[in-house]
Amino acid sequence: MRRILPLVAAFTFFLAWSIAPAQESRLPDIGSSAGEVLSPAQQAEYGAMTLSQLRHYGYVLEDPLIDSWLKTMGNRLVVSSEQPKQPFTFFMLRDRQINAFATLGGYIGINAGLVLTARTEDEVAGVMSHEIAHVTQTHVLRAVERAKRDSMPILLAMLGAIAIAQSSGGNSSGDATMAAVMSAQGLIAQRQIDYTRSNEAEADRIGIRTLSRSGYDPEGMASFFERMQAASRGNQGGERYRTPDYLLTHPVTSLRITEARDRAAKLPKPVTASAADAGAFSSNPLLPGSLRLPTAHARGATGQFDWARERLRVLSANTPAAAITEYEHIRRGQDDGLDDAQRYGLAIAHLQAGQHKTAATELVPLLAKHPGDLWLTLGLAEAEGRSGQQAAADKRFEDLLARMPNNRAVALTYAQLLGERNTAASGKRAQAILRPLLARSGDDPLFQQTFARASEIAGDPVRAGEAYAEAAYLNGRPEQALIQLNTLKKRPELDYYARARIDARIAAITPIVLELRRQGVKDEVLERGSRFKDDDRIDGPTTHLRRSPWTR
Repeated sequence: MRRILPLVAAFTFFLAWSIAPAQESRLPDIGSSAGEVLSPAQQAEYGAMTLSQLRHYGYVLEDPLIDSWLKTMGNRLVVSSEQPKQPFTFFMLRDRQINAFATLGGYIGINAGLVLTARTEDEVAGVMSHEIAHVTQTHVLRAVERAKRDSMPILLAMLGAIAIAQSSGGNSSGDATMAAVMSAQGLIAQRQIDYTRSNEAEADRIGIRTLSRSGYDPEGMASFFERMQAASRGNQGGERYRTPDYLLTHPVTSLRITEARDRAAKLPKPVTASAADAGAFSSNPLLPGSLRLPTAHARGATGQFDWARERLRVLSANTPAAAITEYEHIRRGQDDGLDDAQRYGLAIAHLQAGQHKTAATELVPLLAKHPGDLWLTLGLAEAEGRSGQQAAADKRFEDLLARMPNNRAVALTYAQLLGERNTAASGKRAQAILRPLLARSGDDPLFQQTFARASEIAGDPVRAGEAYAEAAYLNGRPEQALIQLNTLKKRPELDYYARARIDARIAAITPIVLELRRQGVKDEVLERGSRFKDDDRIDGPTTHLRRSPWTR
């Protein structure tokens, strides 16, 4: 409780300050004044800080396959949006409450519960296109300007709401505690932004047009609204049956559904993914006649929704055993038993539970039925690797790498498995697999953590130290990252380039740490340990102290 008091106090102070004249604020201005539109760089900073704090408290669901699916869907919408050059970051939250939000900098969060509730990818895309429209139409920014709040109060409000939720000590099961957590997120991300009715109507209108342009079924938005309205009408009272959080920030009315239906009826129906994505045959006489040229960008549903929804069902469950039990209930409730996607989910649940041979047994017939499918192949390779079939797993992974050498999910899954073997050879192979992705993974904590582990066992302590520090920073622990970098800088074997990289990161992170200290925001692990010694390390996501081979 003690570690969240500074943030709670800051949030309380923000509430009082927001109704006082701007000149009475005693908070420092760190780049924006009341009533002034924030620059794109500032917006991106606030969005990144929000995401790092959500990671800090374990609310973000980090999974390469889910991330890839969500990003693919989001990018298909963005390229057809009103501002295709606007940067966006899409991330999944593990909570099962039905919610989604957009915040500054184009950061859009989707709850696992929303995906589990949706029947089609078009419905999820409908929600995402609505949130994208809130960003492209500058609803978020205009609301911030209208409220006359400067940069630090906005940041403190974000951190304060998260800290208040954390103080309740709950889990991610969708119970009352996490309901409070996600309600706090909704407050900061949308209810505090206070979209007007005209904003909501504009986001619907622009969003449904984006949906259609992207090749998705424009009916998806209206059908999801209807599903939310039914959930609201079925509310029987009590926490278990409470109104979905999505309805608190996006009130759904019959008129809104009717308007969405009317707009969808006037828009073209989606082209099937196979026709849209296949490309056209080459007409160039210098190229083979059978060569298909890719279209400008893929359109419509990814074809991965069913796999993604069931994987999310497992990863958002309290425990793998709870997920297995959930599938048993689903099986009993369906005349035909589990469908293929649900059987995949059950296999992943067994894999997460450490029942690797059982998982492999489930996945083999599925892969035979869906040959070459990435989700199934990765699952089987992982199951084989953890059940003692190392040669079979390596062959499957290497075949995947040959097919898609820069695929993040393939590279990370294989590298994590190699890291578990804890040999110099496996570490060097993992480094080689990950290195092609290094340049574009600066803001990817899962990649940084995996690359750090690979470098550590490969005998590359400098790269390992840099990556562990970066993972700590991206997971909302800038002070820990700064300590790790300052410790790493003392190593005598640093070359000029490594020292320059480390100095640059220290220079970038130091002002953030100083500002947080000035506001009374302290790292709880550092507080418990009083202070670090040079031979201690904090691993980013896991955040525990242990002896490190590269700090002396």
